Amino acid sequence: MENISSNNDNNKLSKTYMYILYFFIFAIFGWLLETIYSFISLGHFTNRGFLYGPLCPIYGYGAIILILFLRRFKNQPLKLFTYSAAVFTIFEYYVSYILEALFHEHWWDYSTEFMNINGRISIFYFFAWGILALIFIGYIYPFIEKKINKLLNKINSKFIVVVINLICIIYIIDTIASCVRYLI
Repeated sequence: MENISSNNDNNKLSKTYMYILYFFIFAIFGWLLETIYSFISLGHFTNRGFLYGPLCPIYGYGAIILILFLRRFKNQPLKLFTYSAAVFTIFEYYVSYILEALFHEHWWDYSTEFMNINGRISIFYFFAWGILALIFIGYIYPFIEKKINKLLNKINSKFIVVVINLICIIYIIDTIASCVRYLI
């Protein structure tokens, strides 16, 4: 398993902070992906996330699942595809169910798509998650990891820890505020 933290021992973040950093990076990428897709399909800006801020946590958690548990199948693309498709389809169903149970809202609805289950998941997204996992593990994550490590070697790790902690506090406040918004 490759080193997930910065190569400079004097400026090294713990694995936990690296995973938190990756969570936020990929949650922002997910929000951008959803926002661009929504803009193209609807023709106007729509905040596609649950939160007020520009994060889609489901993408951040998905990236962490890939990095921690499924990356080991990098050299076994059929296993990576199959396990990822299954894991993320179940994850997507579970998240949709919990959000609906808690907030009586739908953040996505696949009920018009072929081979869907309760509008929460569909065969199209089953395959999409598998393909995205192959692209993520093969290209996106290694590229981002390399760029982050290069950046971390230039910035004091104590400063990065303060920034990550601040972002975590903002994320918690945003989550609470968003929950209150949907519960009222």
